[in-house]
Amino acid sequence: MTDKAFVSVFRSSKKDDTYLFVRRGQEWAELPDALKEIFGNPVHSMDLVLTPDRKLARTTGKQVLEALDDRGFFLQMPEEQEGYVMEFRKKLERDRP
Repeated sequence: MTDKAFVSVFRSSKKDDTYLFVRRGQEWAELPDALKEIFGNPVHSMDLVLTPDRKLARTTGKQVLEALDDRGFFLQMPEEQEGYVMEFRKKLERDRP
């Protein structure tokens, strides 16, 4: 694993609260087609120097750096909203014939 990396963070134009971490200068065309399709157009959020001990909102620098080494990207998806899921289930129960 790399000691540190200069990364760019992009937010998805299709999915709320979804972010893609790549090495700075990574060519979008080099990423997997399936990823590009579900992610949509990347919207640049920030650039940062990432170290293994850096804490991020939902992950760690170590996890991101490992993913960059293994796959060339790290995809951060939103956490499941338990309240939303429960409300959705209640609505389904109410709407059943």
